[in-house]
Amino acid sequence: MPTDPRSLRSDAPLLDAWLRFHEATPTPFTIPGHKHRLDLVGDVVAGDVPLYGGLDTMKLSAGVLAEAQARAAHLWGADVCRFSTGGATHANQALALAVGGEGKTVVVSRTLHRSLLLGLVLAGLTPVWVRPETDAITGLPLGVAPESVAAALAAHPEASAVFVGDPSYVGTIGDVQGLAQAAHAHDVPLIVDAAWAAHFGFHPDLPPHPLQCGADAMVTSAHKTLPAWSQAALVLARTDRIDPARLDAGVEATATTSPAGAILASTDASRALLERDGRELLGLAIAATRAARDRLQQVDGLAVLDGPDVDPLKLTLVLSGTGADGNSVERDLIAAGMPVESADRDVLTAIVTLADTEQSLARLADCIDASIDRHRGDPRPPEEPAAYCVEPVVIVPPREAFFAAAEPIATNDGVGRVSAELIAPYPPGIPVLAPGEEVTPAVLEALVRARTAGIRIAYAADPSLSTIRVMT
Repeated sequence: MPTDPRSLRSDAPLLDAWLRFHEATPTPFTIPGHKHRLDLVGDVVAGDVPLYGGLDTMKLSAGVLAEAQARAAHLWGADVCRFSTGGATHANQALALAVGGEGKTVVVSRTLHRSLLLGLVLAGLTPVWVRPETDAITGLPLGVAPESVAAALAAHPEASAVFVGDPSYVGTIGDVQGLAQAAHAHDVPLIVDAAWAAHFGFHPDLPPHPLQCGADAMVTSAHKTLPAWSQAALVLARTDRIDPARLDAGVEATATTSPAGAILASTDASRALLERDGRELLGLAIAATRAARDRLQQVDGLAVLDGPDVDPLKLTLVLSGTGADGNSVERDLIAAGMPVESADRDVLTAIVTLADTEQSLARLADCIDASIDRHRGDPRPPEEPAAYCVEPVVIVPPREAFFAAAEPIATNDGVGRVSAELIAPYPPGIPVLAPGEEVTPAVLEALVRARTAGIRIAYAADPSLSTIRVMT
């Protein structure tokens, strides 16, 4: 297995441009303002090369970005690809703008990330919500049923697109092929937020990625499961039902005009690595995760998500049967130098990528086992996650509520009022309450339970939940 990343440069034009910039040691009269001097603020700016006047000229005369995006489109089987330096957040909003229009209706799964909800605001879209199926024991989300999407489209024939998030934050996988068939039966595109699935489709033991399942567009985060810089993401689309000009306009409308070249180059490098060595590297990671999963399944009372409908590279553990508090286990893992992606009282989620090893996963499993033993208590029923247990009551479209006059009031006085803000436990950032939705007792109860379980309440004007912003 090659270990020198420079060996990728012949197949990664942006990586090659990044390396050439450093080999040439220029004296630029362009941004960024640090001019590559590390004696001013230190190594924190090392490697920061812009796209314009860095990886390429200000006129983009070398065309390295277009070439890199074309190579990614070919790898994923898309007609077009756009790189994002604003993460899946930017990518989701670009796709909302691509199919948007004031007053248009779209079918949206309630597993969406908050970025897509803000995309609905930007694009003037009105959502018709479909909720995921949930596991009867853990309350964790499964997939959105194709029948639910078909019913929503039958009830709203004016809908212009279907947006779903798959796989879920905890790694469960839905029937994307069935969802594509349901959407296409009404001749509308299926758009999949597959932020956690950049590795899907590149090993026989992994699920296919959404485009392989018939989706029309997908968002994926190169920085989540591939070795790219934070904020690196891709938008990939087929153009039968997605207008490429509208997609380009959506990308440009919400993108920075000063994209970080290092993020772009790392996206390109990750694509080249995935194409050349992905199957071998992913195979090693899958085997190591399998061993850790088998080890953790021996821990008394611990439930480990597993099976054909679970991402092989995501470890989601339900601790309620052990009596241990996941927040305490998380603190032990942080102290041991192994922070995990998410932890609350009942559920702990660890992300595995092709950068992990058999040794690192074995150490993680040992530490989790020891921590659970240390914090064991009486078994308890798991708390149903707030993000998946609330039925939204939509009163006005998100855009109308977002821009409406609003006031903060005592949260307990908010029942029956219409929310002017988005409130979501984070992670995973799925709204429990969105602009334009009624504040119901179930919403408030779910948010309080989430906060009590140790989950951060995000995006609310008052994270303490003492007050809530409602339309006046």
